[in-house]
Amino acid sequence: MTKTGTSGPEGVAQGLPPTPSQTVGPFYGYALPFRGGEDIAPAGHPDTVTVHGHVYDGEGRPLPDALVELWGPDPAGELPAVDGSMRRDAASGGFLGRNGVEFTGFGRIQTDADGHWYARTLRPGARGRNAPYISVCLFARGLLVHLFTRIYLPGDRAALAADPLLARLDEERRATLIAAREDSGAYRFDIRLQGEGETVFLEFR
Repeated sequence: MTKTGTSGPEGVAQGLPPTPSQTVGPFYGYALPFRGGEDIAPAGHPDTVTVHGHVYDGEGRPLPDALVELWGPDPAGELPAVDGSMRRDAASGGFLGRNGVEFTGFGRIQTDADGHWYARTLRPGARGRNAPYISVCLFARGLLVHLFTRIYLPGDRAALAADPLLARLDEERRATLIAAREDSGAYRFDIRLQGEGETVFLEFR
């Protein structure tokens, strides 16, 4: 790692204030997680699907303090435009969890001690030429800037083949964006930050 600037007695660069990305973490684990962050789908909704997986570092080790954010359209492919679904305690102001009614399409999940995360959401519908997918934003140790990727659900091969993003990738890289359906009906999607099977990450300009 190359350092720029003059270091003081404690190794802190003098005269160069830290940028926001240099002070990122892992402080996000303190205030960002909220109760019910994984319960995106309204209770009992027939189009509910479970998506889960692990977050791994470049050496294949699970990350126990990563934060996974999900955004997804409803089954009709429409992006939700509701105010929100969170309830607060009138006395303390603390979160009571979701109200179980509105679908905002948004969830935020912290990985457990084994690097595992899961969410219950609605099966996304297709938007335009894109195959149905869920957008992902990942915060994790060692990342100065959060990462973006997508979770495509398997099923419609024609839609996946015609998706503009997937069509630009070779088969091996494309596979890192497509979840695997399990016998239970849930979908498995592991996120690998580096190394063999590294997940495709997106850059927005």
